[in-house]
Amino acid sequence: MGMARDLSFLLPEMTLGITAFIMLVAEMLRRPRLALLIGLAGLALATALTFPVLNAGTTVFGGTYRIDMLSGWAKLILLPGTALALLLARAEIAGRDREGSVYALIALVTLGALMLSGSGDVMLMVLGVVLTGLGSFALVAWPRDDAATEAAMKYLVFGSVTGAVMIYGLSFWYGGTGSTLYSALSGIGDQPLIAMAGLIAVIVGLGYKAALFPFHFWAPDAYEGAPVSIAAYLSVITKLAALFAFAQAFRDLPTSTGWPLVIALIAAATMSYGYLAALVQTRMVRLIAYSSIAQSGYFLLGLLAIGGGTLALPSLIVFGAAYVAMNLGAFAVIMVAGRELEDFRGFGRAAPITGVAMVIFLLSLTGIPPLFGFVGKVYLFGAAISAGYLWLAIIAILNSVLALAVYLRIIVAMYQPRPDAAAAPGQAGPLIAAVLGITVLITLVMGLFAGLLPG
Repeated sequence: MGMARDLSFLLPEMTLGITAFIMLVAEMLRRPRLALLIGLAGLALATALTFPVLNAGTTVFGGTYRIDMLSGWAKLILLPGTALALLLARAEIAGRDREGSVYALIALVTLGALMLSGSGDVMLMVLGVVLTGLGSFALVAWPRDDAATEAAMKYLVFGSVTGAVMIYGLSFWYGGTGSTLYSALSGIGDQPLIAMAGLIAVIVGLGYKAALFPFHFWAPDAYEGAPVSIAAYLSVITKLAALFAFAQAFRDLPTSTGWPLVIALIAAATMSYGYLAALVQTRMVRLIAYSSIAQSGYFLLGLLAIGGGTLALPSLIVFGAAYVAMNLGAFAVIMVAGRELEDFRGFGRAAPITGVAMVIFLLSLTGIPPLFGFVGKVYLFGAAISAGYLWLAIIAILNSVLALAVYLRIIVAMYQPRPDAAAAPGQAGPLIAAVLGITVLITLVMGLFAGLLPG
């Protein structure tokens, strides 16, 4: 009965795993479109199966996996986000070699992301990092050209080193508590050196996955070398999974270990560095990559209130949902306009509807009301202040001003006169148009109805 009970709570994850397997079979039969349709259907079914266990507040398999508000809402964010990423991938790589493999890999990486989001055990955290990493390396390398190969190699080397450091450091937690469960960490406060060794391991292992400073170096190159749709996917799904995994681990780690101050300093550095680096970029994918790094710093504000503040989990969930919509939408526009900032010159005039969509996404990323990104940042600022980090909230607000300078570079270019010799901009195909419509709607409407989300 215990096994049946545990498996009943894991129906969304099992559905996604079975879906990924069937997608691989479809690819072996050289039916990539069938693999895509199976993937979309499986993601929809897994999302529907999440609602009955959304707030179960329990664990399965001896506490190693948590079925709680955070893991439940993570599924409701990551699964639909993956479906949108599949549509973008189809729009970009349809008809090319190994197309179905990309769809199956995306599903498998998302399965690893769900493991990270619900992990209640360091071994499951390691498994989630490995599963998301291996699939991500292959996705970046998929084009098999020089840029993609170099980017994937950097990503692989960086991921291997940080993963090894993480596994080694986490062994100290096991040695200090005699258990691999997060719940055993509550008594580690009287062993500061052991607690700090494990903390460093978690920050290195998950910090690389979330592209936090100073573990971010792989991100701009990986995004630049990969297909735009894959860059969009990696910028939201694996990043959010790592941040949710941070939250699961830190809920049980005593604040006496000093982790809140460490996270606050990393947040300040990540936000500031990300936007300062983005200011000098002329390639759109790299610019959004550095912007994505900065957004990771904002997420850390919500972590500071974990274990004590009521806004901690709601802030991560609300901003997570907003981030998926606005970042995927911004990458979708890049797929239409081009990879260079110069390609955006006059784009808003030549393609007014798509141009307005891009303006909405950029203003939401900045945090302009009443867009969804603004609501998410208000939650994050409130979480940081409630945790006693007013100074960090002030730094985050100042960085929002810097963000406006970054994104205005794009908006101003979009409405400048288009060079006479410039080719006409591409048109958004039906799949990209569908993604743009959905993400614009979420960014606009959920800013007004964010109360539907937890908090």
